[in-house]
Amino acid sequence: MTLMINRRTALALGAGAAASSLIAMPAIAQSKIRMTIVTGGTGGVFYPYGGGLAKVLSEKLPNVQATAQVTGGSVDNVKLLGAGDAELGLSTIDSAFDGLNGLGAYKDGKQDIRVVAVLYDSFMHLVASANAGVTKVADLKGKRVSVGSAGSSTESIADRILAASGLDHMKDVGRDNLGVAESANALKDGKVAAFFWIGGVPTSAVRDLATSGQPPIMFLDTSKELVDMQAKYPGLYSPFTLPKTAYAGMTADVAGLGVPNVLITSAAASDELITTVLNGIFNNLADVAAVHPEAKKLSLKTAATKVAVPFHPAAEAFYKSKGVL
Repeated sequence: MTLMINRRTALALGAGAAASSLIAMPAIAQSKIRMTIVTGGTGGVFYPYGGGLAKVLSEKLPNVQATAQVTGGSVDNVKLLGAGDAELGLSTIDSAFDGLNGLGAYKDGKQDIRVVAVLYDSFMHLVASANAGVTKVADLKGKRVSVGSAGSSTESIADRILAASGLDHMKDVGRDNLGVAESANALKDGKVAAFFWIGGVPTSAVRDLATSGQPPIMFLDTSKELVDMQAKYPGLYSPFTLPKTAYAGMTADVAGLGVPNVLITSAAASDELITTVLNGIFNNLADVAAVHPEAKKLSLKTAATKVAVPFHPAAEAFYKSKGVL
């Protein structure tokens, strides 16, 4: 027997007496739990990471069929989860925090989401053409810049960096809202002087651009802006150094800012669903580590790192049972 469970029903399992009685039915043991993992654009890290998680969960858990979905990134994912239109998703912690509190891109309503696991830290890439005459953030004044997809966490952080540098993020730069792959192509074609991208290291689109050498690129230091951002947004951003070995053509490490990426879910997700997912991940950690270089950083201890958004109760119970929280 295969039981079709829609997304809202899957999220609500365990929330009431009817759901509890359903879980207790023997037939459910044979059911196929279908879940959607919302990720990001194809040129970033969220998509291969989320796709890898979906593959591991589907292959290793006989009652689970997980599917990765391309999205605009963190903001899309938080809203989809808040609306009950997906079961799991990836997000930067600052975007998840803003969603939970109805800030920034979420001024239209708070999103009741929770953390399942802390995955890895992203680096805010600020990539400029070496021919653009740009050596610091403030030099972007009057330049055409891609600030990330509309409503994405990249755009939110880019705006905060521009403001911290003393620029008016809406008036002082020509804004293009492009994903990372489109941003890399626009830089290559001379349509933008620079682009922002918050993502894991290496990000494939940035790696391919750096390897091509067309044009030669440089990564701008954002550590000065980080100081201002840490004061305004405590607990969300931290120092992150991009090593010179990260991308072709680099000759020195670049100081900047990082932000944790988290696996999130709806606050209404059932304890059974979250426990099943976490067991699936950590009982098959070697398979997860193989999906992307950033996935190699995942461990029980790092997953249980407390961040600015609370854990789902089942995730908190899981980590406590493992002695890491």
